[in-house]
Amino acid sequence: MIEHFVGGDLSEVEAAIREAAAAEILPRFRQLAAHEIAEKSGPHDLVTVADRGAEEHLTAALTALLPGSVVVGEEAVAADPSSYHAIRGDAPVWIVDPVDGTRQFVRGEPGFCTLVALAHRGELLASWTYAAALDEMAVAVRGRGAQLNGKPLRGGIPVPGAMLEVATSHPDFTTPEQKQSLLNLRSEDVHVRPCGSAGLEYLAIARGALDAVAFNWELAWDHAAGLLLVEETGGAHLTLTGEPFRITGGNALPFTAARDAATARRVHDLLSATR
Repeated sequence: MIEHFVGGDLSEVEAAIREAAAAEILPRFRQLAAHEIAEKSGPHDLVTVADRGAEEHLTAALTALLPGSVVVGEEAVAADPSSYHAIRGDAPVWIVDPVDGTRQFVRGEPGFCTLVALAHRGELLASWTYAAALDEMAVAVRGRGAQLNGKPLRGGIPVPGAMLEVATSHPDFTTPEQKQSLLNLRSEDVHVRPCGSAGLEYLAIARGALDAVAFNWELAWDHAAGLLLVEETGGAHLTLTGEPFRITGGNALPFTAARDAATARRVHDLLSATR
C-alpha cells in the first residue's frame, strides 16, 4: 500500500498542506494576540494557536489520505512524548512540523514554513516544505528528484575557492563539546551565521543559496523534510562519526547537511577536528 501511494500522484498531500496553512496559519500571520502565544520549554521555544490548529488539521487530512498511517507531530509529542516512538514503528509515519520558525512567525516575519515528511521503517520517502507567506512549495520524492513550485531543483556545488556559507545552531544551546565542534567551523574560508527556520535553511541548500548547515539537535520534524530535499538535489549529510543522519535517532552530534558530498565531508572534518 505504501509503495503504491508513494509511486502515484502526491498532489493531494500538497493540497492538504496548503489547506491547513490557509485555514490555520495565514489568517493569524501578523494577527496573533498575546494570549495566542505560549512558551513550552522556555522563551526561545514558542507555540501558538496556529501551530496547534495546523497540526490537528494535517493529522486528520494525512491519515485519511493513507489509511493505517500515523502522525508524529511536534505539538502532539509535546503533549505526549511517548508518541515520538512511532517513528521507529512498522506503520507509515507522517512527520509534521506545522510552523517551523515559530519565533519568526510570532515576530511577523515571513521566514517560517510547514514541514511534512513521509517515512516508513526509518526511510524517508517523500517530503514537503511549504513557505506559506512566500508561496513557495518544495517537494522531494525518493529517487524522483525535487521541485520548487513545479520547477526542478538542483543544489550544485560551491564555487572552487569561494568562502563556504554555513548556518549553524546557536552555540549557547549546546553541550561544551558540541559548542567546541561548532566553533571549529570559524575559519578564514568559512562564513558562519546562526540558523533561522531549519526547513528554510535546507531549502536554501537545495536551491544553491547556502552551502551547508551544522545542527546539534535531532528532532525529526525539524530535519526529515529537509534532509530528503537535500539528498534529492545532489547533497549529502553526515553525523560526527561520519555516518548519514538517522531520523530514528541516536546520532552523534553535531551533524551537517551540504550541497554535495565533498562539502559535507569538509564541514564534518572541521566539526570533528578536536575529537
